[in-house]
Amino acid sequence: MNTTRLGALAHEDPSLHALAERLLALAEAGLPAMYLPDAETFVFTRAGVISPEGTPVLEERGTSTRYAAITALGARFLPEDRQRALFGGRTAEEFTGVLVERLPGVANLGDAALIAWAAAETGHPKLADALDRVAVLDVPGRPQYTVEAAWVLSALAAARPAVDVEERLAAARVRLLAARVGDSPLFPHATEPGLVPGYRSHVACFADQTYPLQALARLHASGDDRQALAAADACAARICELQGDGGQWWWHYDARDGGLVEGYPVYSVHQHAMAPTALFDLAEAGGTDFGPAIRRGLRWMTDVPELADPTGNPREPMIREDFGVTWRKVYRGDPKKAVRAARGLTTKVAPQARLAPLDRIFRPGAVDRECRPYEFGWMLFAWLGGPQR
Repeated sequence: MNTTRLGALAHEDPSLHALAERLLALAEAGLPAMYLPDAETFVFTRAGVISPEGTPVLEERGTSTRYAAITALGARFLPEDRQRALFGGRTAEEFTGVLVERLPGVANLGDAALIAWAAAETGHPKLADALDRVAVLDVPGRPQYTVEAAWVLSALAAARPAVDVEERLAAARVRLLAARVGDSPLFPHATEPGLVPGYRSHVACFADQTYPLQALARLHASGDDRQALAAADACAARICELQGDGGQWWWHYDARDGGLVEGYPVYSVHQHAMAPTALFDLAEAGGTDFGPAIRRGLRWMTDVPELADPTGNPREPMIREDFGVTWRKVYRGDPKKAVRAARGLTTKVAPQARLAPLDRIFRPGAVDRECRPYEFGWMLFAWLGGPQR
């Protein structure tokens, strides 16, 4: 197991190192409850509900192929015996094999790309077949969601040492870089028009930034590509510049000028996993080290200003070992996401508009009490991965 990232954290901030270790232990404890042995997959979510007896319990809902693949990507860094505890007796490599065999029935590009990425990282013998399924779903000239286009690029970069993917890799690279609007360092929600309604085509989320910058950093690491690294660095610099005073990674950005549209909700997975894994990959590929921003974001998991009472103590913790989860997000609780919609519409024509009164009316203090497997999968990936790749 690679512990370089954890070791560096122990040197920089022992208290945060203890927090990271606590979260990793929680991930290993929580994931088995999210696995469905009969279906050989993971649930979509575990949601906090009140039982008929009036006690709080967790309810399993749905299933998710992409969350299963992300869990395999992260869990592969664990020792084999601990991997088997997560996948009903299988290792991450063996579980990836189950996902690969199901690829003919996978119709979503993002799901297929994540499975192919996991196949590349675990050395699956049918990697070429997995990539062929990605190619079938990735129709040339068709707009794609930026997150899924980024996963395609990450999968191809990971497959590069084993399979000839250069032509497809070049096309995926150009698509992602060309998706940006003008000189903006940020990425839009889709690679081309057609998928997003015009009134909110300028709005991009946090995932639209972290997955592309991670993919471009990994592309550079797989074979010298200074332009890709520079694009990843610029994107990372901008989201770090906009990071909240409490370490918050904000949710919605203006892809045209790199501004902020709406900060809330703040998602736990962004704080403890998605931002760290993207920014770690960037630094290890030769880009800027944004370690202080990673640490500020991680600290939010216990020092949540949105949930502090008048004395500064938390009204409710985001980390719940008693349930085996981290709660999903802190949000405004506004009806039908009214603040987000208002800001999306307003910034379309007035990019710098903030609608400050909405912040006073709809204060962030509601907690979304659910947890999804990918949150723990990326957590393992973020803190146990490293340059041994």
